[in-house]
Amino acid sequence: MKNIFKTKLNTASLVLIPACIGINYLGKLFASVLKLPLWLDSIGTCIGGALGGPIIGAICGAANNLIYGFTTGDSITLVYALTSLGIGLVVGIMARLGKMEKVNGALLTSLAGGLAAVLISTPLNVIFWGGTTGNVWGDAVFAATQAANLPVVLGSFLDEVVVDVPDKIITVLIVFAILKGLPKKLTALYDVNDSVESLD
Repeated sequence: MKNIFKTKLNTASLVLIPACIGINYLGKLFASVLKLPLWLDSIGTCIGGALGGPIIGAICGAANNLIYGFTTGDSITLVYALTSLGIGLVVGIMARLGKMEKVNGALLTSLAGGLAAVLISTPLNVIFWGGTTGNVWGDAVFAATQAANLPVVLGSFLDEVVVDVPDKIITVLIVFAILKGLPKKLTALYDVNDSVESLD
C-alpha cells in the first residue's frame, strides 16, 4: 500500500511517457477521423498508469490532451486534460493494487477509470458546452433527456456514461492484453519494489 504513489523516474519511465502520449494521440486521431462513438484516447494513459504508476499515468494523460489540443487547435481537448489526468491516476492506483493481473480485475479497473472520467467530465460538459460531450452517440442520449425535461446535469451524466464506460472497458482490456504480452524483463523495470534499475 505504501508504494501506491511511488514512482521510478528512471530511463524506462522517461521513455514510457512520450511513447504513451504518442499512442494516445494516434488513438484519438483514429477515432476522430473515423467518427467512432468512442474516444480511444487513453490507451497510452492506461499503459503508463499500469506500468509506471498513478503519477506517470496522470502525466501521460494530461500531457496528451495539452499536446493534441495545441497541435490540432481542438480547444475542447484542452479542457479535458483534467479528465485524462484522473483516468491515469485511477488506473495507476488500481494497477498498484494488483487489479491488472486478471481479466476480472481489469474489468473492475475499467469501471473505476470510466467512473472517474464521468465524474470529472460531467461538470466540465455543463460549464463549457451546456451539457454535451461532442460525441454523436452520447449527445443523442443528452438530446433525449432534454426532450424528456430531465435536468441538464443528469442528461450530461448519462451522455458521459454511454460513451466513457464502454470506451474505458475496451481501452483497459486492450491494455491488459498488451501488458500480458510484454516480457517480464521489461515490466520489471517499472517495479517499485525492485531496487535494480538496469536501464540506467
